Amino acid sequence: MNGTGGLSQPRVLLVEDDAILAQAYLEFLRDEPCCVSHRSTVAAAIDAIQNERPEVVLLDLLLPDSTGLDVLDFIERNALPISVIVMTSEGSIDNAVEAMRAGAFDFLVKPVSAARFNATFMNALERQTLRRKIDAYEGAFSKTGCCGFIGASLVMQGIYRVIASAATSDATVFITGESGTGKEICATAVHSESPRADKPLVIVNCAAIPKELMESEIFGHVKGAFTGATSNRQGAAARADGCTLFFDEIAEMDLGLQAKLLRFVQTGVYQRVGDDTPERADVRLVCATNRNPMEEVEAGRFREDLYYRLHVVPIELPPLRARDRDVIDIANQMLNRFAVEENKRFTSLSPEVEALFRAYSWPGNVRQLQNTLRNIVVLHDGTVVDREMLPDALRDLPVDGLNSAPCDRENPAIAPLWLTEKRAIEEAIRHCGGNIPKAADLLDISNSTIYRKRRDWAKREQDF
Repeated sequence: MNGTGGLSQPRVLLVEDDAILAQAYLEFLRDEPCCVSHRSTVAAAIDAIQNERPEVVLLDLLLPDSTGLDVLDFIERNALPISVIVMTSEGSIDNAVEAMRAGAFDFLVKPVSAARFNATFMNALERQTLRRKIDAYEGAFSKTGCCGFIGASLVMQGIYRVIASAATSDATVFITGESGTGKEICATAVHSESPRADKPLVIVNCAAIPKELMESEIFGHVKGAFTGATSNRQGAAARADGCTLFFDEIAEMDLGLQAKLLRFVQTGVYQRVGDDTPERADVRLVCATNRNPMEEVEAGRFREDLYYRLHVVPIELPPLRARDRDVIDIANQMLNRFAVEENKRFTSLSPEVEALFRAYSWPGNVRQLQNTLRNIVVLHDGTVVDREMLPDALRDLPVDGLNSAPCDRENPAIAPLWLTEKRAIEEAIRHCGGNIPKAADLLDISNSTIYRKRRDWAKREQDF
């Protein structure tokens, strides 16, 4: 579509000073799904780019006031997400090659057929569509984390995708994982990304409520139902009507109460303690446990029928030791936050401490890491966390076991060149939120170089 209509369609800028050619190109694009505007000078083209933000620019190189390369240079200097198709005459192909090196998507040699013109144009549009999808994906899942989680490891990227997929439905989510892996954060993420996000997340901690009060906590009670029931009380099921109800540590629930919960899960109907009147609630259920649910079923501590009712969308959170460099990203964010809270000067971890953090097994997972960082910030001062500030369990790890930081034993300040290079590249990737193409661009190397070097580093560390 040409003209000013169709604003929801991709914007295209044609930069051509020859009126006859410009009209021909506009005719080529007449039936294409886009909104086209036309300019005939470099100055007018740059002004249009700033104000209209086109996705594709069809760029003649020979313009009255300057060369089209100036337009391309403006786009590249400002890192604008635009695909540029350069159009040039047969005698200026060297200029087209120069434009490709400067970042142009493709070039067309005049005179150009409608078929060739439109095929190149549609390829540029498809590239922009793919770029938008990648940007949207990275914005949601990459960078430093998602929905309260920190970390860009591959295993966590998988968790983020499951959360995003599960959140849009009303299916029950069953979260498992060791203590401290972030099960409540996961439940909160499922809720906050769901259609019920504008309503409360109601939490019942099954491990923190006395057994004799659990049924009342979930379903409520009427006055006089038991000693101490001096008034009617609304339970979590009623409070969560239209909301999300999260049962934390559900494996701690008494078997007798599990039967009543099963009925509620199946029918949405429940009764308050001491009341025969059935009530109904529309809730979305999320459950979590740090135990192996199937082992609990086999041991007779958890009803099998309830397990299968709840185990619709399983999410198994990985331990911190299985999350690659996430431990460093989490530690850095916690360190900065605690330093602000405690009015301390800490800004980073020393390379040796980073190696120790990655080598340690973290049996308490993120919660243990959080406590460790808080302890360091409260009890010490400085700008860099060094080994002497660590608790005994970390400080006493043998240096020989830190295969991520081999060095000259006589001069530990000197590391092999490959390790220095590794640290620089990994720091660039961390700085770019795990975005390797972006890091490669900043380092002025190719993506494949980073992937190849990572394979080489892994082999060197195994051999060390």
